[in-house]
Amino acid sequence: MKDLTFKRNRRLRQSATMRSMVKETYLHKEDFIYPIFVMEGENIKNEVSSMPGVFQFSIDRLGEEMDEVVSLGIPSVILFGLPAEKDEVGTQAFHNHGIVQEATRFVKKNYPEIAVIADTCLCEFTSHGHCGVVNGKEQILNDPSLDLLAKTAVSQAEAGADIIAPSNMMDGFVTAIRKGLDDAGFEDVPIMSYAVKYASAYYGPFRDAADGAPKFGDRKTYQMDPSNRMEAMREATSDVEEGADFLIVKPALAYLDIVRDVRNNYDLPIVAYNVSGEYAMVKAASINGWIDEKQTVLETLLGMKRAGADLIITYHAKDAVRWMEGK
Repeated sequence: MKDLTFKRNRRLRQSATMRSMVKETYLHKEDFIYPIFVMEGENIKNEVSSMPGVFQFSIDRLGEEMDEVVSLGIPSVILFGLPAEKDEVGTQAFHNHGIVQEATRFVKKNYPEIAVIADTCLCEFTSHGHCGVVNGKEQILNDPSLDLLAKTAVSQAEAGADIIAPSNMMDGFVTAIRKGLDDAGFEDVPIMSYAVKYASAYYGPFRDAADGAPKFGDRKTYQMDPSNRMEAMREATSDVEEGADFLIVKPALAYLDIVRDVRNNYDLPIVAYNVSGEYAMVKAASINGWIDEKQTVLETLLGMKRAGADLIITYHAKDAVRWMEGK
C-alpha cells in the first residue's frame, strides 16, 4: 500500500474542529423568511391539519406568533390572507382594509423591525380559486389580471409592506406591478418575484392552509411544467428585464438544479421556497419516528443554501433557529 499514490481527502475530516475549519456553506437565521397565515375573525388560532405546528391566526392573536418570531431573531415574514368573502375578481385582495393589508399594518405598528413581505396574488381571494380573471369558458385571462395585481400591490405598499411578492405567474406581472408601484410613489418598494414557479403536487397542504385550491381545472396554463429547465431561464430573464429585485424558485427541494441555474445566471438575491408539501413530508416521517427531524431539516435547508439560495422561505424557520442556537 505504501507504493500507492492517491489523494487523502479524509485528512480534512478528522475532527469536528477540522471539519468546521473547511466548512463551505452556513445557515444563518437571517436567511429565513417565515410564512404566516392570517384570517378574518376573532380569537382564532387554527392548526393546519396537514402542517403540524403551522397555524391560521386572526389579527387579534397574531401577536403571539410575532412575539416568537422576534424573540428568535427571524428578520422577515411573508403574509398570506384568508378573507371572509370571495368573489370572481378577488376584490378583497386589493381592498384597503383587506386581511393582508390589516395584518401588515398590525405587524409594522407593533414590530417595526420586521420586514413584511406581502404575497401578491388573487387565488386566495377569488371564488374560483385561480390566480387571475376567468372568462365564461373557464380560461384564465392574462392581461385583465395584471390590472388587479397592480392594484393589489399598491394597496399592500400603502399598508406598509416592505416587499411585494407576486406569485401569480401571469406574463408581464413584474412590469405591471413595477409601473403601478412607481406611479403611486412607491419607487423604493422592491419586488420579490415568484419568477420560477412550477405546477407542483408539493403545494397540496398550502391549499388547505390558505383555502386557495382551484374550483375547476388546474394551474398548468400559467405555472410551469416540472419537465422544463430552459423555460425557467426564460421566465427568470423576463422578470429581471422587467425590474424584479429578488427571484424566487418554487418549490425548492425537487428543483435544486433550477436554483443553481438561476444563481449561476443572475446576480440578484435568489430565494428558495421550501414549500408546504416538503414541510409536511418531514413532519409526517418525524411523527412516525422514521427520521431525525432536526438533522433532516437542517440538512435540507443547508442543501438549498449550497445550491445557491441566498434566502429561504420555510415553515421550519422557528424550529431551525432553535436547533441552530441550541434552544
